[in-house]
Amino acid sequence: MANKTAFESLAQNVVDDLGGPDNIKSFTHCATRLRFVVKDSDKADLDAVNEVDGVITAIKAGGQHQVVVGNDVPYAYEAVMDIPGMAKKSVKDQTDGDEVDEEEEGEGEKKSIVDKFIDLISALITPLIWPLAGIALGKAALTLATNFNWLNPESTTYIILNAAYDGLFYFLPMFLAVTAARRFKCNEFVAMATAAALLYPSIVELASSGQEVTFFGIPVIMMTYSSSVIPIVVAIWVQSYLERWLNKVLPSSIRNFTTPLLTVTVMVPLTLMTVGPATVTLSNWISDGIGVVFEYVPWLAGALLGAFWQVFVMFGLHWGFVPVMLNDIATQGFSYITSPLMAAVLAQAGVVLAVALRSKNAARRKVAGPAALSAFLAGITEPAVYGVNLPLKIPFYIGLGAGAVGGAIIGAGRNAFDAFVFPSLLAFPAGMNHGSFSALVIGSAVAAVLGFVVTYFAMPWIEKKYDPDVKKATAEAAKDNPSAMATAEGADLKETSAQPVAAGAGAGAAAASVATATATETETATATATETATVGAAMDGTLMQLDQVPDEVFASGAMGAGIAIEPTTGEVYAPVAGKMVAVQKTGHAYGIKGDNGVEVLVHVGIDTVKMKGEGFETLVQKGDIVEAGQLIGRADLKAIEAAGYPATTMVIITNTKKLAGVTPTTESGTVGHDDTIIHITK
Repeated sequence: MANKTAFESLAQNVVDDLGGPDNIKSFTHCATRLRFVVKDSDKADLDAVNEVDGVITAIKAGGQHQVVVGNDVPYAYEAVMDIPGMAKKSVKDQTDGDEVDEEEEGEGEKKSIVDKFIDLISALITPLIWPLAGIALGKAALTLATNFNWLNPESTTYIILNAAYDGLFYFLPMFLAVTAARRFKCNEFVAMATAAALLYPSIVELASSGQEVTFFGIPVIMMTYSSSVIPIVVAIWVQSYLERWLNKVLPSSIRNFTTPLLTVTVMVPLTLMTVGPATVTLSNWISDGIGVVFEYVPWLAGALLGAFWQVFVMFGLHWGFVPVMLNDIATQGFSYITSPLMAAVLAQAGVVLAVALRSKNAARRKVAGPAALSAFLAGITEPAVYGVNLPLKIPFYIGLGAGAVGGAIIGAGRNAFDAFVFPSLLAFPAGMNHGSFSALVIGSAVAAVLGFVVTYFAMPWIEKKYDPDVKKATAEAAKDNPSAMATAEGADLKETSAQPVAAGAGAGAAAASVATATATETETATATATETATVGAAMDGTLMQLDQVPDEVFASGAMGAGIAIEPTTGEVYAPVAGKMVAVQKTGHAYGIKGDNGVEVLVHVGIDTVKMKGEGFETLVQKGDIVEAGQLIGRADLKAIEAAGYPATTMVIITNTKKLAGVTPTTESGTVGHDDTIIHITK
C-alpha cells in the first residue's frame, strides 16, 4: 500500500539530483507531477532524475523541472516536505503548481520578457474576450441597420440598443481595472473606484470643454479615458505598489478604511496628471505607427497578418495584438489590424471545408464538417487547425498561403474595423465604414475560395502521403500480442502510428497505435492471456490517438497506455468501478483504483491546471467509492476554449506495465460514456 514512507528514497534522490535543498526555490505538485522551481538549472541533472526508481519521466517545461510520479504523487510530495529544509519551500496553496509568482521565484529561472508580456495580456484580456467579441457583433449589426436605413439613429430604440452594445466598450477601463487588480494583487473595488473617477461625467466634461484645469495650482492635461486600455492598466500597476506600502506602514486599527481612502486620493490625481497623459500619448503613437505602415505598404502589412495570424495564435502571441486593436478603436475609432485577419480565418475555414467534402476518411470528415461551420460563422478556428489542418500539415500551409493573398488584397484596400469582433462571416458589418469594403469582401472571398480549391484537388495526394494503411505495420509490431493483433485486424481506417493523425481520427486507428505501443511492453504476456477487465469512456466525444496529444508526457506513453477523447459534452464519468484515490481540487484530473485491478487516470484538457479550477466542478471526493459510469465531475468546454486550452481528455492506464495487455477496442470514432473503449488482459 502506497504511503509517503514508500517514497522517501525517491524524494531524497530527486532533491539531490536537482542540486539539493539549497538549489530549490519552491515546489508543489499537480495530479501526477512534482513541480520544482530551481535557482540554477546547471546544478539540476534531469538525466539523473529520470534514472531514479519510481520516476516515470522528468522534463523541463514552463520554467519548472517537472517530475512525473503518477497518481501517488501526493505521497511523494509529503516525502519531499519531510526532507530537512524543504517544508518551507512548499507552495501548498498554489493551484496545481503550474505558475509560480515572480516574488516566489526569487533567484529562480525567469521567463523571457516576451513570455511575461503574453502572460500579462492574457490575464488581463482573457476574462473579457468573449463578452467583447459577442457584444461587438451586436454593435456591428446596429451599424449595418443604420447604414441601410433600417433603423433611425435618432430614435429611442437606437439609443437603447446602442447603450446595450456600447456600454462595455465605453466603461472598458472599469472592467480592465478588475482583471488588472487580480493580476497585480490589489483591491479590485478600490481599482474600480480609480477607474470610475476617470470616467466620471464632470471629468469627461472637463476633458471636452477645453478649459484650463489645475490641481492645487498644478496644471493638468485632461484626456478622454472612455474605451481606453493602457492608462488604467498602468495606473492599477502603480496602485498595487502604493496599496502594499500603505498596508505595511499603517496601524492595523485604521488600515482597513484609510488604505482605500489614501489610495484613491493619491491615484486619481496622479493618473490624471502623469500616468494618463503619458499613456494616452503612447497609445496615440502606437496607433499612428500602425497607420503609417498601412499607409505606405498596406498590401504587405495585410499579407503578413493574413499569413501568420494562425501561427501567432498557436504560440499565444496573438494576445499582444488585442490591446493594440482595442487601443486603435478607442483612440481613432477603427483598427487596421483586424480586417486582414478575415483572410487568415476564412482561408483555414475554406481549407477544412474542402477536407470535409473530399477526404476518404469518414472520421476525419465528421471532425472537419463542424469545424468548418464554427470557423465560417464564429471565427473559431481551433477545431479546424488542431483537429484537421495542422495534423495533415499541407492543408495548414495552404491556409497560410491563401490567407496571405487575401490579406494583401484587404490591406491594399486600407479597410479597417470600427468594432472589436472575431473575424467571421458575421463580422463584415464592422468593416463597412473605413477603407474599401469591396476589398474586404473580395480579399476574404479569395482567401476562402483559394484555400478550398487548392485543398480540394490536393487531398488525394495529401491523404496518400499522410494517411497510409496502418494494418500491415501494426500487425507486424503486434505479432507478440494476440489481443493487440485482433484489434489491429479490426482497424478499418488508414492511419499509422508512425505518422500524424488528425485529432478525432477513427478509433480503429487509435486502437492500432496504442496496441502497438502496448505490444512492446508486454512481450512476456502469454498467448493464453484472456480479457479480464474493461474500461469505459470518461466523456462523450471522439477518440484520438494518444501519441497525437500535445503533451510530451502523455503522448510518449510515459504515464501508461491509453487513449484520448475530444469531448463534445462537459460531463466526466468514472470509467471503472472502484475507489477515488486522487481528486484534484481544480477538477481537471481524477485517479481511480478499479475493483478490477486497473488503475485509471482521467485528465481533462491540456494545461487546464492553469485555469485554477475555473470552469470545473467536482462531484466526488478522495476516498469515495464509485460505480462505472457514475458522474464524477463537470467541465465547461466553452470556458476551456475561451482560456485557450485544448479540452482533449486522456484516459490512461497507469499500471500498464503490470498488465499483459491494454488494448483500445472501439472501432467507431464517436463514443458515449457508456461505451467500452479499452480491454484489459492480465
